[in-house]
Amino acid sequence: MEGRIKYRMYVDEVGNSDLEASTDPNHRYLSLTGVIIDLDYVRSTLFPTIENMKQEYFGSHPDNPIILHRKRIINKRHPFEILRNNKIERKFNKSLLNLISDFEYVIITATIDKLEHRQRYKKWRFDPYHYCLAVIVERFVMWLKKRNFIGDVLAESRGGKEDLRLKNSFSSLLSRGSTYMTPDEFEEVLTSCELKVKPKSNNISGLQLADLLAHPSFRASLARRQKRGLPNNFGGKIAKILEDSKYDRSPNGKVDGFGRKWLP
Repeated sequence: MEGRIKYRMYVDEVGNSDLEASTDPNHRYLSLTGVIIDLDYVRSTLFPTIENMKQEYFGSHPDNPIILHRKRIINKRHPFEILRNNKIERKFNKSLLNLISDFEYVIITATIDKLEHRQRYKKWRFDPYHYCLAVIVERFVMWLKKRNFIGDVLAESRGGKEDLRLKNSFSSLLSRGSTYMTPDEFEEVLTSCELKVKPKSNNISGLQLADLLAHPSFRASLARRQKRGLPNNFGGKIAKILEDSKYDRSPNGKVDGFGRKWLP
């Protein structure tokens, strides 16, 4: 693997994997998004650019870095209360959209309708998280193989038992293979058989970008599944950028089934 360009897929989730909660409309779906980025690009461009933006708008300092978090930004909670100023918020939103458009990355999102999954498979119940993870990792591996690249996977820490679940799910996938991919195929391009799990507080730029993109990508997936247009809000503007140029896609430009997968 020496000498080959290395990419990392940063993973963020929307929703939870609890099948029992699937009848609740607010907990019906689980969506996993992977953002694929060249590690050299992370060091040279992604990290310093994001840090400069955080310093410009929020006074972030290297000794006490501010961590971008979508929900806190939307709710204008500390340390993002300066966004309560409409003029500053408009300027920040424009800057953020420009960065999301200009950054070089590829995105893959898998979304599962847990209610449909539960109703369709009365006996066989594939863990929703493992199901989505298998889909995005398979597509990441195929993306790497086409380009003769190598890579690994990093997810945000959820703490204790959740982290162990994530790691076990990943290790099981690589050791046993999936429906469409053998363990050898995973091993061919993935540099680690263990899922890297780190907290957002580590100021990892790839995880922060994934956090900003995961929910808009989920809402776009749901809208397209329901044959609706993209949401008419800031998240919809992000989704438009993703559809225009960031989703993985087939040679003829097809997104669904490649950069966006609906399950079951």
